[in-house]
Amino acid sequence: MRKLETGYLNKTMTDKNNENKTTVDVTPQTSALVETEMADETDEIKNETKALIDAIKKRAQSEAQSAGTLTRDTYLNAVRQAREAIEANQLIERDRIEHAFDMIQQEAQKNWDSVTKEVQDLGDRLQSAAKAAWEVLTAPRS
Repeated sequence: MRKLETGYLNKTMTDKNNENKTTVDVTPQTSALVETEMADETDEIKNETKALIDAIKKRAQSEAQSAGTLTRDTYLNAVRQAREAIEANQLIERDRIEHAFDMIQQEAQKNWDSVTKEVQDLGDRLQSAAKAAWEVLTAPRS
């Protein structure tokens, strides 16, 4: 960064003729741009233009940061409010959840018992059929 002394940008509002000289940091990119685009201008005009461009850059960066902070803060605030609302108002009562879980568990147990009984019945029938087939196969011929 290069430091420039400027007067125009820092005049006071109360005394327009009293110029305050201050040092302003100017980026190399800004300096190169102004030197290229304003080659025929005086050093004073170039310096003031450089200071103005960098002041605008700094202000834009500051505004963008503020907007980013505002957006982030707004988002975090909305998330906090949603969490607090959910914590404050139980959407589903705990007893109802437990009751529904018990009902599902009972239904699953009934289904399992039914399937087990059907498989056992089928096994008994297959065993009876196998026994009957064996008796027919091993029965003496008349």
